Amino acid sequence: MAETLTLPGFVNAHSHGFQRALRGSVEGQDFWGWRDSMLDLAAGLTPERVRSDYVDVYREMRAAGYTAVGEFHYLGLPEAHAAVEAAGEAGIELVLLLAAYGRGGLDRFRQASPADYLVQLETVRATGVRVALAPHSVRACPRDWLEELGALHVHADEQPREIEECVAEHGLRPIELLAETGCLGPHSTVVHATHANGRELDLLAEAGARVCVCPTTEANLGDGFVAAEQICERGIGICIGSDSNVRIDPLEELRELEGVARRQTLRRNVLSVSTLLCCGADEGAASLGLDRWPDVEADLEHPSLAGVEAEHVHAALLFGCGGDVFV
Repeated sequence: MAETLTLPGFVNAHSHGFQRALRGSVEGQDFWGWRDSMLDLAAGLTPERVRSDYVDVYREMRAAGYTAVGEFHYLGLPEAHAAVEAAGEAGIELVLLLAAYGRGGLDRFRQASPADYLVQLETVRATGVRVALAPHSVRACPRDWLEELGALHVHADEQPREIEECVAEHGLRPIELLAETGCLGPHSTVVHATHANGRELDLLAEAGARVCVCPTTEANLGDGFVAAEQICERGIGICIGSDSNVRIDPLEELRELEGVARRQTLRRNVLSVSTLLCCGADEGAASLGLDRWPDVEADLEHPSLAGVEAEHVHAALLFGCGGDVFV
């Protein structure tokens, strides 16, 4: 038997499972061109394809060290049930982040009203599935929707154009609008916050909200660099997500998070090893409302860890390993 190190399983707090199918096919496009391709893909999906594809993506997550996932879902109710079935087959804990979508996107994404959305939410909850409130974004949810629903998970400040459009419509930046409409609180998670300014970060800190960063997706889409040091200085919790699933590897997400911080500050150890491990597991679980989730075991005889002294193994895991180190 190989010697192993037991750790809390990594928690993927933000995934769009269907976007895995875009890997490699949309390079060369900007974010908005990529989004058009994503919408084209979403338009043709069926419950059967969602179930089949999501089994593969969830198995890949499980093999890479993720033991729980928050699936940010906006493809429709039959597809939501298919995602739940896929997670069960793949052996990963799932929380369905059911998206509220009032405008834009595709017809299949949208609900007629906040009341219609809440009916969908309760329909899923009645099946015993863990489900959470998730207005998609300030682009997809008008102010009155945000005021009525609040938010547990919401995209914000990923792209400069998103911010410009929000300011033009509301006279406020996205996170300012979320604060004004009552969408920020200790159970709220803002996804990306890539271009959040100091005032917006202050609002997140005052509310006790978290940020979910998705570094491999943010790099792939050219989103920009999250202000990691400023987030940490304010005591804002950070969790991670695989988002578009262009890469599925929690160690790479954490390594990129710290790598961005090092390049921004020109110093090392901006986020300590223990902090990064907390971001990868405990903060994600708290974001999804999980009290318990499975552990994961790293192979200490893997070539990436072989010969590493015990006191350095966690740092070596984070900075020198890929998801294939887990058994």
